[in-house]
Amino acid sequence: MSVKVKRILAFLVLVAIVFGWYVAGFGIGSINSVKDAIKYGLDINGGVYVVMEAHTDATGDALDELMEQTRAVLNNRVNQLGIAESSVTIEGTNRLRIEMPGVEDAEEAIEAIGKTAQLQFILADGTVVFDGSMVKDAAIATDGAYYKILLEFDSAGASAFEEATRKAFSGEVTASIDGMAANEIGIVLDDEIITHPYVKGVISGGSCEIEGKYTQEEASTTAALIRGGALPVELVEIQSSVQSATIGADALDKSIIAGAIGLGIVFLIMLVFYGMLGLVADIALLLYVVIFLWAMAGMGVVMTLPGIAALILSIGMAVDANVIIFARIKEEIAAGKSIRVAVNSGFKNALTTVLDAQITTLIAAVVLYEVGTTSVKGFALTLMIGIVISIFTAVVITQLFISLLADNKKFSKNRYFGVNEDGSPKQLLNKTFSFIKHRKIFYMISAGIIIVGLLFAFIGGMNYGIDFTGGTMIQIDMGKQVDISEVESALAEYDLEPSIIYAGEGNSQIVIKTIASLDNEKRSEIVDTLGKTYDITEANVLASEQFGPSVGDELKSNALLAVFIASIGMLIYIIFRFKSWKYGASAIIGVVHDVLMVIAFYAIFGYTVNNPFIAAILTLVGYSINDTIVIFDRIRENKALYPKDGSEINIDRSLNQTLNRTIMTSVTTLVVMIPLCIMVSASIREFIIPLMVGVIVGCCSSIFLCSPLYYDMCKSSEESKYVKSISAKAKKKK
Repeated sequence: MSVKVKRILAFLVLVAIVFGWYVAGFGIGSINSVKDAIKYGLDINGGVYVVMEAHTDATGDALDELMEQTRAVLNNRVNQLGIAESSVTIEGTNRLRIEMPGVEDAEEAIEAIGKTAQLQFILADGTVVFDGSMVKDAAIATDGAYYKILLEFDSAGASAFEEATRKAFSGEVTASIDGMAANEIGIVLDDEIITHPYVKGVISGGSCEIEGKYTQEEASTTAALIRGGALPVELVEIQSSVQSATIGADALDKSIIAGAIGLGIVFLIMLVFYGMLGLVADIALLLYVVIFLWAMAGMGVVMTLPGIAALILSIGMAVDANVIIFARIKEEIAAGKSIRVAVNSGFKNALTTVLDAQITTLIAAVVLYEVGTTSVKGFALTLMIGIVISIFTAVVITQLFISLLADNKKFSKNRYFGVNEDGSPKQLLNKTFSFIKHRKIFYMISAGIIIVGLLFAFIGGMNYGIDFTGGTMIQIDMGKQVDISEVESALAEYDLEPSIIYAGEGNSQIVIKTIASLDNEKRSEIVDTLGKTYDITEANVLASEQFGPSVGDELKSNALLAVFIASIGMLIYIIFRFKSWKYGASAIIGVVHDVLMVIAFYAIFGYTVNNPFIAAILTLVGYSINDTIVIFDRIRENKALYPKDGSEINIDRSLNQTLNRTIMTSVTTLVVMIPLCIMVSASIREFIIPLMVGVIVGCCSSIFLCSPLYYDMCKSSEESKYVKSISAKAKKKK
């Protein structure tokens, strides 16, 4: 590619960045700002969600079909409520999760979505012909170009339908319903006409076809809605949450400001430590963030707290990709190559490392998406989007701008590429450390912390939130500080044995927690009871949650299963890429170590184990494996370059060569989190602090545990080879 073409492309990229950020901040024409365009989860934006369990004896394919029918019916009902960005998804085998952002009257919404579907067939004058109980089945078929719906009725339905078609076809009906003609029969679900085909003639025999140039999706959806009226299923509320939108809005605004501050600090760090290369990294990162945000908006991905964790992790990985490339370029320059040759060689050598690190994390994200529950899926999808974009910005955009610098006579000098005039690369740390020699000290420290943490967990128990234990939480703005003992007395009749604590500015809020699983009606009753003593109503309820015990068990088992399968997937990839089980085994042991370390942190300091805990563990898995792969890639390379050097020398050499990159990546990832931890609410702080601990633990384990473990595995085989060679020599002498 010529320099002229590169300049044009670089200019277009800069224009795209400026335009993208302008539209993201202010919108343009019919395009909203990215803040308004992105969908937000209930943990950010407030609203109601409820998990309903279907009580049915159906199993296997029959259960799957019934759940899909019920989902279609509920989705139709929620849409009728006029709730923007609502969603209905199937969880597990017999549960449905309904999310309704912005809903304030939780009781009314839950009651509306929980009732049994009412399906009716009507004439154009409003006469009800029969109801959905007379429909035996609704299927789809194709005539080649389009799809049609096949209906089958029971004997009573067949007679009623034949009479209705006779009336509609003969002209006896006078149309009085808007949108319906006199010769049509309407199919109504929950007072909404879902289709109204015209009658070509009198239909007998108990079956009919509805033609309307349907696509396969349209026909399947309509058939599912019709079957839903014929196959009603009892739904029981087993989990629900109501959160004030004002809390979510405040947290969102503060998160945006905190995120902007964190990114600003990262930009500054890159400029200070990498100069012109840092400026290139900042350009790539600006493009990365704006593409990421618009991708989230365009794909309709819901931003949640786990999603914020994935965004933080992917930003760290995007910075890391650039740091790996810069380190390689500096090494090539220090080896005596010209700037242009060093840039080409540096990118070539760094590409394998970048792809290995990103693909390994991508495998984890894909597995987590396939296996995990809703919150885990949100984390995984956000992370997948971030990984794909970070590869593009690092490999394409960074290379474009750095190659332009290399082609420029003014900037193609050592000082602009992080290299001193004497040819030595500028480093945060210039000292060489003997990591392998002291590895047993690191083993002992890690083992000691984990053992202490497990002792705390077994003796004192983990501080499980209601997400895991099951129970109910209600947070109420009392308007002033009240006496907790008086609140307990007011609730004595309910026999809840509640835990009540203060919250909010001036302790004007209370948080009531109980292991009793209270449905929405019971929670409203408790608020009404408190209203007799205090001047509060439902409007004072800031948040409320209810979890059945089975939900907590399922949450834990799904999270463990997701991490286990992700670890197996990463292990297989590492063995395939590195041609040795030792790399894979030591990397996965490092992941297990990191998870245990975070659990120890939760146990020792009493942090609440809840949904954010799951997000923290998932982030840790992704970050830890990414860090380890970068170091392993260098070890593999050095073993090929210096085959005569032993494992200890090569591993220490690799650790010292990548140490500056490891520290820089960890610092930039932590920097993004610190403003969020300081500026945003206590609930997000409870979520961010374990993430910060996880990043530190992941960084340390890659250096002090995984690589030494790999050394110990290699050492045993090297010693075995040495013993064999000595024995062979001894035999020859004989």
